[in-house]
This record gives sequence, structure tokens and C-alpha cells, in this order.
Amino acid sequence: MFRIRTYNSIAAAGLAVLPDTQYLVDPKLDPCDAILLRSFKLGSADLTPGVQAVARCGAGVNNIPVSECTARGIVVFNTPGANANGVKELVICGLLLSARRIVEGITWARTLRGADVPAAIEKGKNTFKGPELLGKTLGVIGLGAIGVAVANMGRALGMRVLGHDPFISVSSAWGLSREVRRAESLQALLAQSDYITLHAPLNDKTRDLIGSAEFAIMKHGVRLLNFARGPLVTQSALLTALAQGRCACYVTDFVNEELASHPSVLPVPHLGASTPEAEDNCAIMAAHQVMDYLEHGIVTNSVNFPAVQLPRRPDGYRVQVVNRNEPSIISQLTTVLADIGLNIDNLVNKGRGPIAYNVIDVSGPVPSAVRARLRGIQGVTHVRCITPDSD
Repeated sequence: MFRIRTYNSIAAAGLAVLPDTQYLVDPKLDPCDAILLRSFKLGSADLTPGVQAVARCGAGVNNIPVSECTARGIVVFNTPGANANGVKELVICGLLLSARRIVEGITWARTLRGADVPAAIEKGKNTFKGPELLGKTLGVIGLGAIGVAVANMGRALGMRVLGHDPFISVSSAWGLSREVRRAESLQALLAQSDYITLHAPLNDKTRDLIGSAEFAIMKHGVRLLNFARGPLVTQSALLTALAQGRCACYVTDFVNEELASHPSVLPVPHLGASTPEAEDNCAIMAAHQVMDYLEHGIVTNSVNFPAVQLPRRPDGYRVQVVNRNEPSIISQLTTVLADIGLNIDNLVNKGRGPIAYNVIDVSGPVPSAVRARLRGIQGVTHVRCITPDSD
């Protein structure tokens, strides 16, 4: 039986995916085979011996020590796209709030008292006048599942949409409306957009993606939305752009004390995935990914392992090996298996950065002594055998 430890509250719809005849799920399990979590800050101490997989019910993995997991041969999953519609709807809201000064108008209206409120409303409404979205240019930076949904939504609202993502995937490209125009560069997108929305991941290349130089290129009065990650925008440069009117409004759900109190910032709680539908979708996707990995060695939506899709016969024997991505290791693995007369029926060897992941279908069971030999190969960090009995 597989043991799954949960952190945070995981949606019941996701836990229901895991059959109780094969999975024991509890927040206190130790040791465990896999971890399911949402925003819990996972530390080294939580990666107890035996953990083979960590699945984040959400897109960001900043709360997971991915590098350490990789070094220990632990696969890390996320759930890109599962919350895309929830975030897309929040972006629609952010666009309207930034343009039409709705929040300011509501705040002002709540201060009115007395019989003359209707007259005061009519008299003061022009204070909160703002532009329509129709015909304006929306720049979408990052065209993953969420970025594609936002870009297509912009077109549905009658906006001219520019997209920029030098690493766009084939699946994202297929889902993107043909009416979304490709910006030749980030600078070209910034210079043409009336509204800019960020949907890029946070890494060493994207940190401070929007700084002083980028704000200088933007139209005067641009509206900037950041529902991706706070450090994509350099805060000191943002505050200068707001003071100058270069940026008329900043909408974000990554808020600190200074941003929360700024009059030109709309600080939104982190609500993108805070819908019952998104929580269910994320949990269901994460649960399926963990099941596929533990039961079959299949890897989908991992942030540190290569994707591997290799069907397995129910009566088949499969060996999983994680190792440093170096020459000669695969030949050593196959030699060890050949030495005991095991035929290799199927084999997938894929690398991703510092590691390689191998899925090897063999003709029979692999004795414990042979598993020890495989683990003893220099550079190998994880070995596991999947047998008919483990189904």
C-alpha cells in the first residue's frame, strides 16, 4: 500500500481519486511514499527517507526545495492550467478595476449619508471616469496555460492582444487564438500596450523582469497587472513609475505593507486559485500524477524530471532509475540487468538538466541483490522496481 502524506487541506475531490485499497492518506504519515501539498513551506526535514514524489496542488513551487529534491531523486509535480480559468477571471476583474476606478467609486459611495445621496452620486460620478477596454492593446507576458487563457479572453473582449513568450510550448501555441499577435520582443510589447499582464514563472532569468528600463519604454498611463509572482517587478522602479504617472495603476495579489497602502495600487488577496473549482481541479490533477508515477513510473507536469509516457503491461516488471546526467551510466545499468539474464523489453532514457530518468521494462523480477548493485553504480540516486504485486 502506498502512503501519502498531506500538508494543508487537500480538496476531497482529489483525495477521492486515490483508492483506499491501495493508498493510505493522512497528514501525519511518516515514513511516506509521496507528499501532497498546497502552500505549505516544505523543508529538508520533511523530505524523510522513502519520499519519492512531491505534488503541489497549484502552479508555483517556490515553497518546495526543488534542487534538494532533484539531488535526492525525488520528482516534483505541479498542476499548470488546473487553476487557469480562476486566474483568468481575476485578471478580467483586475483589468476593469484598473480602468474604470470601480473600487475608488465604491469606497467613496460608502461614505455618503442622508437624503441627498442620489444627487451626490450623480454629481460625483465623473470623478471616477475611466476608459473602456474595447479597442485597447493588452500585452500578455508569458503564454503558458494561464497566459493563453488571458490572451484569448482579451480578444473576446474586443482588445488588440500582443503576446510574448520565447519558450512557448507546442500545446500552448495550439490553444492560442490566431488573432493574438506575436510581439517580436519584450520591448516591442511594452511600447505598444495600454494594459500589461504578467504570467511568467519566477526564476533567475525573470526576476526583476520589469524594472526602470522597462517602465521607461511603456506608454504614459499604462496599467500593469501582476498575478504571477511579486519579484517579477522591481518595486523601487514601480514606485517611481507610479509617482511619475508612467504607470497609472498596479494590480497585484502579491502585496507588502508599502504596496497595500499606496493609492495607485490595487492590492488583491491571493485569490487566483481560491475557487472550489480550481481547488478541485488542482487536487485531482496532482493525485493522478502521483498515482501514475508510483504505479507506473510515468512523469507528467514535473518541474525537475523529464516527461516520460511509457505504457506498462499489468503483468510487467519495470525498473525506475534516477541518476546524474552523465555518460556511461545507462550502459552500466543494462549490463547489470543482462548479467542475470534479464531481457530489456522496453527502455526510455531522458535527461533534464543535472539528472537523467530511466524507465526500463524487463522480462522478470529483479532480485534485491541486483537492486543493490544498481544503487551502487556511481551517479545513481534512486532505484525502484514496480512489479505486478505493487498494483
